[in-house]
Amino acid sequence: MSSAPSPPHVVEDCLGILQVLSDGSILRSPNPVVPVPVRDDGTVVWKDVQFDAAYDLHLRLYKPRNRLPSDGLKLPVFYYFHGGGFCFGSCTLSAYQNCCLRLAAELRAVVVAPDYRLAPEHRLPAAIDDGASAVEWLRRQAVSPDQDPWLAEAADFGRVFISGESAGGNIAHHMAVRFGSAAGRAELHPVQICGFVLMMPFIGGIQRTRSEAQCPKELFLNLEANDRYWRLSLPAGGTRDHPLANPFGPESPSLEAVEVEPVLVVVAENDLLRDRGVDYAKRLEGWGKRVKLVEFKGQQHAFFYFGAWSEPVDELMTVIKRFMDEVGTGLG
Repeated sequence: MSSAPSPPHVVEDCLGILQVLSDGSILRSPNPVVPVPVRDDGTVVWKDVQFDAAYDLHLRLYKPRNRLPSDGLKLPVFYYFHGGGFCFGSCTLSAYQNCCLRLAAELRAVVVAPDYRLAPEHRLPAAIDDGASAVEWLRRQAVSPDQDPWLAEAADFGRVFISGESAGGNIAHHMAVRFGSAAGRAELHPVQICGFVLMMPFIGGIQRTRSEAQCPKELFLNLEANDRYWRLSLPAGGTRDHPLANPFGPESPSLEAVEVEPVLVVVAENDLLRDRGVDYAKRLEGWGKRVKLVEFKGQQHAFFYFGAWSEPVDELMTVIKRFMDEVGTGLG
């Protein structure tokens, strides 16, 4: 007499937000990793817009409610790709909304916060492709007779910045490589990307760095979680040295000859990914790229996500604003 099959059990658990079962099914919780209230004082307005009909992907668009004399004729456009290890997250989550409200208010910018397909249902390069689709949406808007009225009224298509936090920082890197060449710039015309901001970028590699090896287990992003996100998001059979994870892996194309606009790399002292971010910036600098590295002492991974109105984020806003103001005249 055969015994009844055992019920499916959890084989991968990402903070209880995403669970993969032994039968391959996937459970997702609507609850955020860190529930925080939205801090919306009305000085920034926002709305949701579909940018990819094929995959029903949306972005959240933000702009200051009132223009100031200091804003000039139009406002810069600032992309913000959210984090989540490529496995969870959405531009609609309250913590990310707080980040974008802060960016729009402090930078006096039109903020574009796109969603992208998530792993493991949609493994990489799906998120990278969706990032490019979100940037290409802006080009279509720039040349469309039916341009979104917010963009028509406020957006300076000649001053566009691409940023991302954690996994979003990885996406921002790939956008820098894709659109940095003459062909890539021509593809986006009349949109002009002036710089990239990589905040604690989610970069991988098989060889452990010192900050990875010494990472305390109790941190939000620890080594076990880091490896799990790569395991679930990389193409089947891919390792952490896959070119989508490790820009300097054995199979990754060299970035030495790649044209990129100025890059600001933000790292946190107590972040598992700290050493990879530092190495990324130093390698680009060694190849003559315009790159600026800023380290936040005493902070851990995703400190922007955890506290959009904290004192460290006050400093982060100053750093980003200074970078945006400097890139037209050089990084001093």
